[in-house]
Amino acid sequence: MEARSESHPAGELPAGRMPVWALGLIPLALIAVALAAFAGLGAPGLGERRGPPVEELAVERTVLEPGRFVLTVRNDGPDAVEVAQVAVNDGYVPFTATDRRLGRLASEKLTVPYDWVEGEAYEIVLLTSTGAAITHAVDAAVETPDSDLGFFGLMALLGLYVGVIPVTLGMLWLPFVRRIGAAGLRILMAVTIGLLAFLALDATLEGLEVVAEGSQAFGGAALVLLGAGASFLAMAAVEAVMDARRERARAAGAGGLHLATLVAVGIGLHNLGEGLAIGSAYAVGALALGAFLVIGFAIHNTTEGLAIIAPVAARPPGLARLIALGLVAGAPAILGAWIGAAAFNASLAAFLLGAGAGAIVAVIRQLVPTIRDGEGRALHPASIAGIAAGVAVLYVTGLLVSV
Repeated sequence: MEARSESHPAGELPAGRMPVWALGLIPLALIAVALAAFAGLGAPGLGERRGPPVEELAVERTVLEPGRFVLTVRNDGPDAVEVAQVAVNDGYVPFTATDRRLGRLASEKLTVPYDWVEGEAYEIVLLTSTGAAITHAVDAAVETPDSDLGFFGLMALLGLYVGVIPVTLGMLWLPFVRRIGAAGLRILMAVTIGLLAFLALDATLEGLEVVAEGSQAFGGAALVLLGAGASFLAMAAVEAVMDARRERARAAGAGGLHLATLVAVGIGLHNLGEGLAIGSAYAVGALALGAFLVIGFAIHNTTEGLAIIAPVAARPPGLARLIALGLVAGAPAILGAWIGAAAFNASLAAFLLGAGAGAIVAVIRQLVPTIRDGEGRALHPASIAGIAAGVAVLYVTGLLVSV
């Protein structure tokens, strides 16, 4: 006797069978019952923890005002922390706070009256009620600028100098790029990949360094990876949408425009991180460092314009589109400077720097086919030399910047 297979219209189930959604809920219902039973039994084995409490405080922001320090601290540990005393350069000083006891993830501002001297170094020690000491250093005391409209205007101007102007000037290489031929263009695209690879590495390392100095309560170094993964997937989604329009764009004479746009977006996210560094440096009063960063980043970012115009060398777009690409790549430095100046947060900065790295990796994935030779090899002597040259260029210009 042959077995008979029965088919049922969509949405209809044979008698005695459960709906698919109900089958999916069964494991969730069972684990809920198990957890309820565990709680009902008093959570055996998870009672009051023995031993001393785990106290961790992170200083997220330091503001220097005439005659006082204002510290924003966050409880990074699993247990509540009570700040009992504050010492500055080994001398106990009074302080005020709305609530000296911080629960898990809670933050608080501590106002510490102290007649600090400009340019001097200070060590601030927070002592908890159990005797634990959390040390925070102020390397060179400088009054924190007021975050008024004029200050944010200055940040916008600095972002313009760092991001938009250097990238736009770098796009003036377009006439040179148009005359180097197909083989030269492949080498130039390899140089572009090298430039982007260095930027991705730089953003990742910078994100890890920034998050190591701040609160770890929101994921720490994992935030860099989460930002990278999120932006990589977002860029992949953008590329999928652009792929659907690629033929129409190519017919309109914009065959390389989608690659140039992706490069500009990736560079823009990286420049967002540079703006964060500049804004935060000025916000904490490190004016000399901020000025040095502006000069270094400006020279460093001029080469990024080359990476943007390389994909459109064969059929360059109009001036308006070139300007738009420059704004996409450079303007995020202004936004980053505003964020850094307003309320620099290490966790947010780490996530954004990771996002920049992930976006750049997604762009590199799209650029690899453009460097293949006649035999289909992406890694051949010319492309390897180009990639190495791109890395070397940004490494050398990067020596001008020390964050």
